Amino acid sequence: MTSPVSIPGWTHVYSGKVRDLYEPTSGDSARMLIVASDRISAFDFSLEPPIPHKGALLTTLSDWWFDQLARADGGRAIPNHRTGEEPPAAVAGRGTVAKKLTMLPIECVVRGYLTGSGWVEYQSSGTVCGIALPAGLHNGDRLPEPIFTPAYKAQLGEHDENISFERVTELVGEEIAMDLRDTSLEIYRRAAAIAEAHGLILADTKFEFGHDADGTLTLADEVLTSDSSRYWDKAAWEAGTTPSARMASFDKQIVRDWLAANWDKRGTPPVLPADIVEQTAAKYAELLTRLRD
Repeated sequence: MTSPVSIPGWTHVYSGKVRDLYEPTSGDSARMLIVASDRISAFDFSLEPPIPHKGALLTTLSDWWFDQLARADGGRAIPNHRTGEEPPAAVAGRGTVAKKLTMLPIECVVRGYLTGSGWVEYQSSGTVCGIALPAGLHNGDRLPEPIFTPAYKAQLGEHDENISFERVTELVGEEIAMDLRDTSLEIYRRAAAIAEAHGLILADTKFEFGHDADGTLTLADEVLTSDSSRYWDKAAWEAGTTPSARMASFDKQIVRDWLAANWDKRGTPPVLPADIVEQTAAKYAELLTRLRD
């Protein structure tokens, strides 16, 4: 597993599954450095080997989306955590100097299409995260409206827990819960429209938010990346007759599918084969190219 790098002026304080966090050695408590590694995770496990150039690709894509959402085009400007300061040379291209926020313990998931764990639940109960959906839907179908299906963020090494909106209200209060839901749905709708204009479907995604020193709800972490979202080819979805044909993806679905076929989710995950690593890297790069063209 790739290790955090030593960065002059910054002290490493934490490593998640795919990102490393640093604080200024000077003791400045207003900023932090977020470094996207080439590590990849699936099913809440970190995997080997890393995906070449993944950290730089995801940082570039996040920056592109932060810029789109910071404009008032199609809605209000969405504040984000970036300070605008250049990252240290040692992590240029994959580092972000960010405002330190009071993070909220909610993973704000928005689903516009029925797939993944939502499809599994729907088959047994007709619901997704407890939200009732119309009968007769199929894997990969577009939902009548995007739905907010939050999760409680787990500590490192534990699994996130899907929770109801009522539980979100209990955790953070009604006003903040409504702000999280409404902002998440707004961002999803705007991003889905942008993606569609580039021949892509944004099937689902997840956001993280915190409050800045002024109490403003602020978009943080990564946003609308191949790690945090499912992207499909729009033409393939429209023409497809089976789920696999419809959901030609530009995310880590290749990794999920290989793991599902080769691992029972017990013990240490197997090492990813070279062709899966190469295909994943190519899909991440293609998504960035298609969105920016």
